[in-house]
Amino acid sequence: MMPRLGAKYKDIEIEVISKPIAEYQTDEYFELDLPVAPAVMVGDEIVVEGSNVAQEKVESVICRCLGMPEPRKKGILDRLFK
Repeated sequence: MMPRLGAKYKDIEIEVISKPIAEYQTDEYFELDLPVAPAVMVGDEIVVEGSNVAQEKVESVICRCLGMPEPRKKGILDRLFK
């Protein structure tokens, strides 16, 4: 998902952080006040933490942060006749 969004929105920088789960469960990590993994953050906004997220939701938050209109939701006909 992130590489597609990075290609679509050139004005954003994507950073992926991956660590063993044990590192996310330490007292030091909780002191950083970061979201529970897995998580997605856009700027300082936590989009989701502790679960998966739909690409449409992440894309909407990216658009808001960039001051762009949010993409319109695609209906069943849009998906069928893409």
